Amino acid sequence: MQTSSSELIQQLDTLVSEGRNPDTMNLDTLSTSELLGVMNQEDRKVAQAVQDVLPDIAQAVEHIVNSLKQGGRLIYIGAGTSGRLGVLDAVECRPTFSVSDNLVVGIIAGGERALMHAVEGAEDNAQAGVDDLKSIDLSAKDTVVGIAASGRTPYVIGALNYANDLGCESICLVCNPTSPLLSTAKTGICVTVGPECLTGSTRMKSGTAQKLVLNMLSTAAMVKMGKVYENLMVDVNASNKKLEARAIRIVMQATQCSSAIAEQALVQAGHRAKLAILMILSNTSAQQAEKLLDDSQGFLRRALGAHSP
Repeated sequence: MQTSSSELIQQLDTLVSEGRNPDTMNLDTLSTSELLGVMNQEDRKVAQAVQDVLPDIAQAVEHIVNSLKQGGRLIYIGAGTSGRLGVLDAVECRPTFSVSDNLVVGIIAGGERALMHAVEGAEDNAQAGVDDLKSIDLSAKDTVVGIAASGRTPYVIGALNYANDLGCESICLVCNPTSPLLSTAKTGICVTVGPECLTGSTRMKSGTAQKLVLNMLSTAAMVKMGKVYENLMVDVNASNKKLEARAIRIVMQATQCSSAIAEQALVQAGHRAKLAILMILSNTSAQQAEKLLDDSQGFLRRALGAHSP
């Protein structure tokens, strides 16, 4: 059933992110420097708001890791800015961590066209959220993260209800404490950043908060899956010249070796930085290092500890 305009206005009136910010009522009178200063001051509130919900983010990460260990996937789903941010985080996982494109999936209401263009009415269709999850063969092993600044987007609510029905772990990422999604998701993350600098423009503080949390969810999960050694992305997928150079540099940083030794090890390791690092630090062949990694479930630090005399 479609929500009437009057009902929607009433809903928006209850949302913190839709309120008028008393500190920015004179935006249209400010000089450029003053305007930017006000925006920057508002942005400073975002990191603190994220810090306030770190326990909820940690709980979400544990659910995601559990799904991945069981052969499940991390699925982001949202509309508009929220959907675009989910897709952005998902597509960055393959080059950063050498994971399959199907391991972290981003879905946006309205499909690929919505990445570049507004698709009218897409976010209002709850059944479309269900259909989009069905189209990727959602299973109970997957974790679904519904992203919506307002927390009331029908498309996302429909998707999370379907995920719950299947037995998936469901997480929501919202910016309003009265969000319906908080009672829909099994795990709720509510980053309350307050009214936007520009009233209702949730691509601003709310979008920044969502980007920070999504960075945390995927990166922390990948660390827990053995994709990081020290603070180096040792599973980088060297798919272009810049990433090839980065892989060489990562091997050099992890082992304190020369660029020549790093390049030679990478060739022997099939351009896998993690394997090249293990070969150098343990003085083993690619085959021996591969077995050490397999026995250590891909965790480089564990593999090095297992090899220590």
